[in-house]
Amino acid sequence: MSMPFYVAPEQMMKDRADYARKGIARGRALVAMRYQDGIAIVAENASETLRKVSEIYDRIAFAGVGKYNEFDQLRVAGIRAADLKGFQYSRDDVDARSLANSYAQMLGNIFTHEMKPMEVEILVAEVGAESARDQMFHILYDGTVVDERDFAAIGGDAETIKTRLAEGWSDGLDFNAAINAGIAAIAGPDREIPAGDLEVASLSRGNGRRCFHRLDAAEVAGLFDTTS
Repeated sequence: MSMPFYVAPEQMMKDRADYARKGIARGRALVAMRYQDGIAIVAENASETLRKVSEIYDRIAFAGVGKYNEFDQLRVAGIRAADLKGFQYSRDDVDARSLANSYAQMLGNIFTHEMKPMEVEILVAEVGAESARDQMFHILYDGTVVDERDFAAIGGDAETIKTRLAEGWSDGLDFNAAINAGIAAIAGPDREIPAGDLEVASLSRGNGRRCFHRLDAAEVAGLFDTTS
């Protein structure tokens, strides 16, 4: 009788992590940062129909990088979970922290028990009634949750982009300045990203109950006109 093929658990986890990281690294980057009136999100995305940034609930946004069909499954699951909680309890009971924990459990279970991990990293952001209550949670492919305070970067060369973002961001930026800092961080010193390859959205305290707003192509182009 042949002996079963054995792989040490440590090696199996390492192989899964390497596989997921390689898939995510091929994706284009995304940044989010606090600004004076909320949270701004900038993604490099050449597609006009496949969105990386979406609304989850009244004050909450979802952003993902990596394999589109996988992070879109997570987006839909988050919307359903938020709607159900808001219906059963109150709209005010739906928050980014509980959604991030749910995503962490889901991704952790898939990473540990399934043959192939999800090749995704996601960000859940919530704008509060005041700046001190803004929240951003970065959830990794293995279910690890990172609580980000002022800004976050996921996908691509995230560490380098986050370093550039730290240099360009400061507390109290207005929306245009925050978007400009985000674009500069993603592009780096050696290239320019055309307006058509950018997806820009915000969670604004001034938008009423539905805080999420996605900028259309004309609005994104207008940002370039005002900052050039």
